[in-house]
Amino acid sequence: MPSLLAIRHPLADTGSQLRVLAKTGAPSFDDVIAANGLAPLATARIEVLQVNVGKLCNQTCAHCHVDAGPDRRELMTAETALKAIELLRRHAIPTLDITGGAPELNPQFRMLVDEAVKLGRRVIDRCNLTVLMLPAQADLVDFLAERRVEVTASLPSFRQAGTDAQRGDGVFAKSIEALKRLNAAGYGRGTGLVLELVHNPVGAFLPGSQASIERDYRRALSEAHGIVFDRLHTIANMPISRFLEFLERSGNTERYMDVLVRAFNPRTVSGVMCRTHLSVGWDGALYDCDFNQMLALPVDHGAPATLDALLASGDLARTVRTGHHCFGCTAGAGSSCGGALD
Repeated sequence: MPSLLAIRHPLADTGSQLRVLAKTGAPSFDDVIAANGLAPLATARIEVLQVNVGKLCNQTCAHCHVDAGPDRRELMTAETALKAIELLRRHAIPTLDITGGAPELNPQFRMLVDEAVKLGRRVIDRCNLTVLMLPAQADLVDFLAERRVEVTASLPSFRQAGTDAQRGDGVFAKSIEALKRLNAAGYGRGTGLVLELVHNPVGAFLPGSQASIERDYRRALSEAHGIVFDRLHTIANMPISRFLEFLERSGNTERYMDVLVRAFNPRTVSGVMCRTHLSVGWDGALYDCDFNQMLALPVDHGAPATLDALLASGDLARTVRTGHHCFGCTAGAGSSCGGALD
């Protein structure tokens, strides 16, 4: 199997990705959920406004569905960020989930945090850990702790080889040091400063039992590094962007899609994140989830497609736009930004 680190350029465009998935012969996701009496897939109460502030990142991870990196220039402006805050002001959405790229590198990140905190919202920072080690971010841990921002940190493996294989040489060591800094500030120690870790498989297979993997992480990180955390989430690798490119190069696309389809679990459908999340792109476009955002599949079925349109209409309800990649969220125990679903 080719090294994941060889993957640096995703398929040329989102249309190419959708065509590749269609050629696998996987059934329509809508047809599958309809056969299980679960169609149409529609939103429930929106619990999370997930804002992707751009694709700039200090890392270039082999599995990244965002295709983020140091050379990306897509960044949310202050004007768009303030519209996201206005949406929170008008609607009782309890959580702001800030993602990227490395969201902390966007100049609007701290303003988004401060304004959401003023509104009494729960704030989540989806952190790659190594950003905390940058000299320009020396005060970032203190900033997050003072505002009681929850940190959801990606650590693909508790082993150096597994993490470095996905994220680059030396990333594991930097991630461990960043976790120690978070622990020193009170994160993960029962202080109310929440530290959650995210695991995703190294290759073309589904994650194992979330409870079992969490136990392994706790033991390994505590014994080897003295690190503690609150919870661990498992997330399946989605067959899009760099991971889809890896599947194509390794000849695993059809096999992986077959794994996802065969493992479809109808019990996960009610909990998929698109039902309770609204995803905002760096340019203010709206999506049902972060994965649809990266496939350039904006909200459909007549729902407002931009922050401006949503602020004008005020209607958060919508029918979810689906595709073959949705099997990634409903396979096995399921997968979401909050981990396993079943």
